Amino acid sequence: MTKLSRRRFLQSSAALAAGSVALPYAALADDDAILVGGLHDLSGGLDTSGIPMNQILNLAIDEINAGGGLLGRPLKPVIYDPQSNMSLYSQYATQLALKDKVAVVHGGITSASRETIRPIFHRFKTLYFYNTLYEGGVCDRNEVTLGTTPAQTVEKLIPYVMNLWGKKVYTVAADYNYGHITAAWFKRYVEENGGEVIETEFFPLDVTQFGSTIAKIQSAAPDIVLSALVGSGHFGFYRQWAAAGMKSRIPMASTTFGAGGSEPIIMTPEEGDGIITSFGYYPTIDTPANIAWKEKIVAAYPDNTPVLSELAEVTWEGMMIWADAVKEAGTLDREPILEVIESGKTYDMPAGKVSIDPKTHHAIRDVYIADLKDHEFIIKEKYSQVQPADTQMVCNLEEDPNANVHHEISLN
Repeated sequence: MTKLSRRRFLQSSAALAAGSVALPYAALADDDAILVGGLHDLSGGLDTSGIPMNQILNLAIDEINAGGGLLGRPLKPVIYDPQSNMSLYSQYATQLALKDKVAVVHGGITSASRETIRPIFHRFKTLYFYNTLYEGGVCDRNEVTLGTTPAQTVEKLIPYVMNLWGKKVYTVAADYNYGHITAAWFKRYVEENGGEVIETEFFPLDVTQFGSTIAKIQSAAPDIVLSALVGSGHFGFYRQWAAAGMKSRIPMASTTFGAGGSEPIIMTPEEGDGIITSFGYYPTIDTPANIAWKEKIVAAYPDNTPVLSELAEVTWEGMMIWADAVKEAGTLDREPILEVIESGKTYDMPAGKVSIDPKTHHAIRDVYIADLKDHEFIIKEKYSQVQPADTQMVCNLEEDPNANVHHEISLN
């Protein structure tokens, strides 16, 4: 098992961030190359998530090319850095679709970025893979969603931690659609399991100080704090929580902590140990497929090894599923590729078995619960082939293949 030290992570991240200033760029390749778009935050508030996703995207392209490419042609990455800026997301998405004319795009991290670029790719029929966990509800045949949704993770996490710790819950979440909708799912599942959410607070992504909130939580004395905080600004909450002496008093679970991979490495065990999460991938999955994949990554990036997380691993899945569909379809035309993706194939991935639900284009996948200890997540539970049941409530692409909407799923 490969373990990345905090010092090495910080050095790697600094080097990668410094190396991204020349972007956007298009790597040199043959004139007949198949263009693959990458649109991840390589600088800005979410670069610690975007940089590993971009590394894995490029590694997947290199592996496909080493195997002969697709349709007898090499793949060529076209990479842009939107810098966590929605205007740049819109600009680069339009450029990828109309000027670069890429065959596929892998990109977006926040739901705000996805909803900025998804309608652009839908309009111009540029196939789009969203490789990030999110709140559920996208119904768009042009998008394939590999990340987990609340029905896959929150539904498992909440009864697990309530069983351990109690029924009175305090929620802290990011102040945008992901945070608000996930907080609503928290409330739904807490109440279904006989508990109560006594308070919910939302924080803009640039908020970095949480002293008043920590004091409020201390006064409210919940049994559990549930976090759906997002990004480098919100990272301060966990450190301030530990510094205030609260970590040993009130336990915490999260749907986002470690999602991008960096927090468990940056934080000391005194700050991070004991936080419980649920994701579709952990680097500690002990299978031959995952061990071999990690070894491949270290060999490719010996000096700047990416921190692995669900976001990085499902980026690999997205590339490999798209490449498999191109091979089977024998064409880059969108419709035959989508028909292969919708055929119900099961793929063996580092995270486990993955298939695409044809009604929603969301992944049916294995889900895990894990407890952080000494910078590593120790897996406690595995749930096999969990359906994206939340999105299935509102989306049926077989009945409406022209759908182009993000449903805010009603929890009433």
